[in-house]
Amino acid sequence: MGAEVLSVSTDSRFTHKIWQEQELSKMIDGGVPYPMLSDAGGRIGRVYGVYEEMAGVNIRGRFIIDPDGVIQAMEILTPSVGRNVAELIRQLKAFQLVRAEGVATPSGWQPGKVTLKPGIDLVGNVWKAWKPEMAY
Repeated sequence: MGAEVLSVSTDSRFTHKIWQEQELSKMIDGGVPYPMLSDAGGRIGRVYGVYEEMAGVNIRGRFIIDPDGVIQAMEILTPSVGRNVAELIRQLKAFQLVRAEGVATPSGWQPGKVTLKPGIDLVGNVWKAWKPEMAY
């Protein structure tokens, strides 16, 4: 998809290695196929607002950063709530389409579904171009 995936935690590279070998490789054939980076001390986590000082850990966060280095989306979850990879992929496809074609993707947009062309003619007329049932 033309995206680079990185995982960052306050765990050491040795912990990542064991986790990859003992856990992830049993859930995903070959383990996680992207780099797992160690953020000992939470310097990266502080920059992104996910470092929890009292616990000394990064809480779960997901960021979509565009080629210009601008955060386009972020999601912060507690450890007890799982992430939705399908939603991440949908959002990434939407951001790529918006960037490439200058369109807007309405709520619930799915690839191949109706997009909107931003402009003065759309103001007050979104209802003519898009219905929620068209997004799914």
